[in-house]
Amino acid sequence: MSRTSLISTRRARRTTLLGAGVAVLCAALLSAPAASAAFPGAEAEAPAVAAPSDPASTDVAPTATGTPITEGTALYPRVIRLAHNGEANGRVLASTVTFDGGDGLGAIHESTDGGDSFTRVGTVADPDSAGGQGLCCTTLYELPRQVGDLRAGTLLWASSAGGDEADRRMGLRVWASDDVGRSWEYLSTIAVAANDGGLWEPEFSIAADGALVAHYADETDPAHSQKLVAARSYDGVAWGDHRNTVASTWEPDRPGMPVVRQLGDGSYFMIFEICNPGGQYQCVVHYRVSPDGWDWGDPAHLGFRPETADGKYLRAAPTVAWSPAPDGNPNGQLVIVGQMVLNADGSTAAENGRIVLVNTEGGAGPWRAAPAPVEVPTAEPNFCPNYSSPLLPSADGTELLQIATDWEGDTCRAYAATGPLG
Repeated sequence: MSRTSLISTRRARRTTLLGAGVAVLCAALLSAPAASAAFPGAEAEAPAVAAPSDPASTDVAPTATGTPITEGTALYPRVIRLAHNGEANGRVLASTVTFDGGDGLGAIHESTDGGDSFTRVGTVADPDSAGGQGLCCTTLYELPRQVGDLRAGTLLWASSAGGDEADRRMGLRVWASDDVGRSWEYLSTIAVAANDGGLWEPEFSIAADGALVAHYADETDPAHSQKLVAARSYDGVAWGDHRNTVASTWEPDRPGMPVVRQLGDGSYFMIFEICNPGGQYQCVVHYRVSPDGWDWGDPAHLGFRPETADGKYLRAAPTVAWSPAPDGNPNGQLVIVGQMVLNADGSTAAENGRIVLVNTEGGAGPWRAAPAPVEVPTAEPNFCPNYSSPLLPSADGTELLQIATDWEGDTCRAYAATGPLG
């Protein structure tokens, strides 16, 4: 099946895909040219969910628990708690991808009650994502320290722009806000594709030397179906030193969707997926660590697979958060989530879409399961259900806020909930 026919089929009959078996759907997706770090073609088709709903399916209730953070389409959520904005500290901000006709927009939502309810307070309208050019994989970040002329507390929003253009040259574009997300200005471009390959899923961190680091998935290198790359900037404007962080020696491997968090001891933890042509470990979640947030060691080292004591593991679209541990463990606690939960034999686990994994040893050893605040029990390979769900622990690590997406009829919506973590 060609990529064009695959996308057309999905747009015409989403419910057929959602009813397909996981193995069959993965095989169909992998027959198309690669375009996504998770499931090929996912980003490119995202605008389809903004189209008018099928009247026959508008009464289909979502399976996700939680409270919708907004009406209408809300894809690829991100969430932060302000900590460097004076009187605004403690507010929770969430971003989502939405569409107005052919224009891709970054919607900024604010909560002043810890995530129980959200109000839309801002919009990022990038002209490079207007008119059907395509918008995907946005991120939201609060600078924890000054970078160049950007004060601590400046908000950054970045995206993969231009993925739907016929002869695309995608860009990773950064916008900045100095008024807690109300208004936004274009700041810089991290990278521009040298060919029609994709640049996906930008995420930010601050390295030990104070550099602003952008992590992303890159499919423009002919030697790799996809790889992970990092670039750095000391002012948020000029980006350089682009380098591979995870690049398999086997060309079909597709490391993607990196998310990085700094741990309490100053080291850094990167979660990502590795997709490849089928098999039990298709798009399985891996992690790597770095002492300084810039040097990740040999890019050919593909990292480690987090598992529970009974062998359960995560598939696709992971995110990670770190917080102090409620029991005082000096390592604090890492919390991760993936789109799906699989058993040791690769079958879908009964806990699929219902758990997060927690570790207090910096990632080493077995991970324990904890209830997911937002349950998406029908999660499967698709760009909406439980796709890249952000996590935000409370300051003391006893509670966890999660935002996850799920279908409501033909609309992908975002749902938020908070649950116990300790």
